[in-house]
Amino acid sequence: MNKLITLSMSAIIVCTCCFFAIPLKNEIHPVNKGFAVIELFTSEGCSSCPSADEAVIQLAKDYPEQVYILGFHVDYWNYIGWKDEYSSAAFSERQRQYGERFSLSSVYTPQIVVNGQKEFVGSNRAQLKTSVNEALKSSVSDEIKLSVAKENATTLRVNYEVNGSAAGILNIALVQLNATTAVKRGENKGKSLHHINIVRALKSIQVGNAAKAVVGMPVPADLQFKDVEVIAYLQNKKDWKITAATLQKVE
Repeated sequence: MNKLITLSMSAIIVCTCCFFAIPLKNEIHPVNKGFAVIELFTSEGCSSCPSADEAVIQLAKDYPEQVYILGFHVDYWNYIGWKDEYSSAAFSERQRQYGERFSLSSVYTPQIVVNGQKEFVGSNRAQLKTSVNEALKSSVSDEIKLSVAKENATTLRVNYEVNGSAAGILNIALVQLNATTAVKRGENKGKSLHHINIVRALKSIQVGNAAKAVVGMPVPADLQFKDVEVIAYLQNKKDWKITAATLQKVE
């Protein structure tokens, strides 16, 4: 089923379904070692999206290091009969901003963006593998140090330090490692959908070429600390190119 949404700031029309500080640990993105940040824009209400979920699940098995997968569930499919409990208007807005940067006439699901620079249909496994291999060959100079610990029963304390070549945006994402949903309505009615690295919270922080701070990250009530990890990635403010990334488990 095909729906489109426009990229206007004012409204979504339709979507094409193609588819206390603590010492920092030595969690540094290795200099000159390439990486790939995979942002998947998806929805449980889109019939073409399960194949993209399967693609990134396989990707995680094939590339256990230096590949960071983030599942952003958008909310503009919720009206069609099934509300995606992981969806967020903020994630739809993030995708819309990417659409403008890529000069797309519309945004769509499933969509994958690699390192903020390349986009394509999320179920295209060949393109995904090629893009990841290209990204892993790239040299890297920017760094992120990251430490994650329990602040209290419901909050994580994220300690970060950035060393970049230019001012940027540090994205800190809390990801739920795994989930399975039995869909009861909508285009995927009757299906059991499997997801990995679902973004449950995202903080985007303006930083200079050097920055150091501590931020709190609330953990949703339905999750335990063992269910989550934190992925941090640095984007250039001008072109949104991702220049560093790292992942940290909860201490």
